[in-house]
Amino acid sequence: MWYVVQTVAGREFAVCRLIESLVEDDVLQECFVPRYEVQKQFRGQWRTCTATLFPGYLIVVTDRVDELESQLRRVPAFARVLSNDGGFVPLERDEVAWIDAFTEKGHRTVGVSEGVIEGDRIIVLKGPLVGREGWIRKINRRKRTAYLEIDMFGRTIQTKIGLGIVRKRT
Repeated sequence: MWYVVQTVAGREFAVCRLIESLVEDDVLQECFVPRYEVQKQFRGQWRTCTATLFPGYLIVVTDRVDELESQLRRVPAFARVLSNDGGFVPLERDEVAWIDAFTEKGHRTVGVSEGVIEGDRIIVLKGPLVGREGWIRKINRRKRTAYLEIDMFGRTIQTKIGLGIVRKRT
């Protein structure tokens, strides 16, 4: 099952490496920081860059969450499994399916979506946001970024993802 570990924003990769080195292999199946791709312009050329999808969070895959929690106490950084009413809550099936559909083990990076603007509506043509236009709260066409509001980890999270608007139809 997939669980969310909260940590200090900006230290996700360092904490993930610590967890991988300090937690036993039979307890931890995978530890990763979800990322997203975005197009950025440097000196007139567009380049693909990556950024953290959920700042302050990383995801661990384990079937033994109680042992993981006790071993996380050995990690010399702030890292705790998100819980609700004293029990650890795994990610919902649709949350796991969305992340798993657009990433692969060893490379957990969500790709760039492409879309068009028709009037005041955004229509996503390809990429991870197809059919999820309701998540988009605003877009920045210049930065090729969509600002999302997602129900994830048992709460509403605001995040960004790459979205290139191909054209605007009136």
